[in-house]
Amino acid sequence: MKERTLVVIKPDGVQRSLIGEITRRFENVGLKMVANKMMIVDEDHIEKHYTLDPSWREVTGKKTIESYKAKGLEPPSEDPLEVSATILENLKRYMTSGPVIAMIWEGENAVGIVRKLVGGTEPLTSDVGTIRGDYVLDSYELADKDGRSVRNLIHASGSPEEAKAEIKHWFNPEEIFEYSLVNEKILYDVNLDGILE
Repeated sequence: MKERTLVVIKPDGVQRSLIGEITRRFENVGLKMVANKMMIVDEDHIEKHYTLDPSWREVTGKKTIESYKAKGLEPPSEDPLEVSATILENLKRYMTSGPVIAMIWEGENAVGIVRKLVGGTEPLTSDVGTIRGDYVLDSYELADKDGRSVRNLIHASGSPEEAKAEIKHWFNPEEIFEYSLVNEKILYDVNLDGILE
């Protein structure tokens, strides 16, 4: 019940006035927001965010190369570190282009639920009903053609371990609130005790 995850509404989500719609999706499923702030971040903050996992550069580069080859395309390089360096530069330019909204959501299986609601990283192939699938038409192909990062509205932590590291990077402990919501009784109380009290 106390699993937490980081969600960042990226500059395109803020500029398209989708903050309320995105937040509503998480609230409607029963997650609880325990922290929220608007910020303009610098490149250093974004680089640290994406490289909190020391293997990010290697893993991301390899996955990108494999993705190119799976589509029958020639990757821009066979060197995973060279590929991920370009990705990171594009992400820094994208994520610092305007304000972002950083949030922490809490609830049972919060990481997995948020990932399910957000959809796949590429909006074009995200399922209908997901935030990215419903609100974005961007694709890796178009982003590559334009030499930029794919515009996909949201960052969401990929695992509980990743969420813990990212939350520490984006929030100080005093910015995170402990409180109860009435609907937690409905979601988590085995016997629904106290509803008629």
